Amino acid sequence: MLKRMHLILSAPENRIFLEQEVVRALPTAVLEPVGDSMLALKAPGSWVEICAAMGLTAFARQWLPDARTFPVPSIRAAAENLVTELIGCLPDGAPWRLHVEPRFGIAEAGRHRCELIRDAVIEQLRKRRRSLLRGLDAVPKASAGEAAALLGACPLFQPEESLVQLLLTSLEVGFLSVLPAPGPSAAMGWISPFPQGEVPVAVDKAAPSRAFAKLAESELRMGRRIAAGETCVDLGAAPGSWTYQPVQRGARVIAVDRSPLRDDLMRSPRVTFHQGDAFRFVPETPVDWLLCDVIAAPERSIGLVLEWVRERRCRHFVVTIKFKGQEDYAQLDVLKREMPRWVESFQLLHLCANKNEACVFGTVGNGPLKNAG
Repeated sequence: MLKRMHLILSAPENRIFLEQEVVRALPTAVLEPVGDSMLALKAPGSWVEICAAMGLTAFARQWLPDARTFPVPSIRAAAENLVTELIGCLPDGAPWRLHVEPRFGIAEAGRHRCELIRDAVIEQLRKRRRSLLRGLDAVPKASAGEAAALLGACPLFQPEESLVQLLLTSLEVGFLSVLPAPGPSAAMGWISPFPQGEVPVAVDKAAPSRAFAKLAESELRMGRRIAAGETCVDLGAAPGSWTYQPVQRGARVIAVDRSPLRDDLMRSPRVTFHQGDAFRFVPETPVDWLLCDVIAAPERSIGLVLEWVRERRCRHFVVTIKFKGQEDYAQLDVLKREMPRWVESFQLLHLCANKNEACVFGTVGNGPLKNAG
């Protein structure tokens, strides 16, 4: 086992695809499987240099940079050792987050042990370094209303925040990663504010289909939601799951498809239905959001989102890239290569709500948009 490495988490069914993705980007990297859903990566250079060389990893849910093995002989001993390390590497009073998470088969026992460790860490901080405890308490949290609206959102990292991750792989041992500020904020797209990068799949029985959960999750990971008064284009909109959510929020939607949406959405004054080909549609003026969950070959959806951001037809975008098998995942590398040239920020990820697909989402920028007409 590598003693110190960068640990990458994926969904269990995607670990092999994550490995292929990393090897394409860093052929000389040393990779070692850890359990059924993690890879330990060792490569020359710092964590920042590795990120720059590799680009985003669509099948990675979370990273633990510069992780090392961390013994857990008991709850108290683990908490004492962790606090001792934090006193030496985190500045007093600065905000930081603590993720203590299980990553092994006995889910209930692991969750309970992690909760006890976190409680013990807080107790140790009260006794030994209250200034660090104030930093932990200072992390901004969504208000109750925002959290309910965003299905349990946690805010994005701020530049002054650090992240401490303790991942238990059994009851007796785990991995510890401490990423000082501004690392978590600077590494958006690699480092998730959600523990283990996991977001509960949203449920709304009133939505036309479960596909709406992909848009809901993308908003959470962006830290940005479609708002009242904004204008969206929903390409390949039928039956209307990606139109439904903006309409519920008070946004306006231009829905484009060859087939009509659900009856209530077709009647909505906030929906303008345009019957036609999603790939040929161009808005008369730039819009706030491009939404696209169309069923199409991956190269067509990739070409579509790149065209929209190059032409600055939208400020923000959420687009699904769908696959028929497992042979075309390397096409996502086109987005990793081209997107940074045209957008302010973006993420590319196999979402918790995704099936055999990935989503690319982000922000084109705040400058003047190009007239699309």
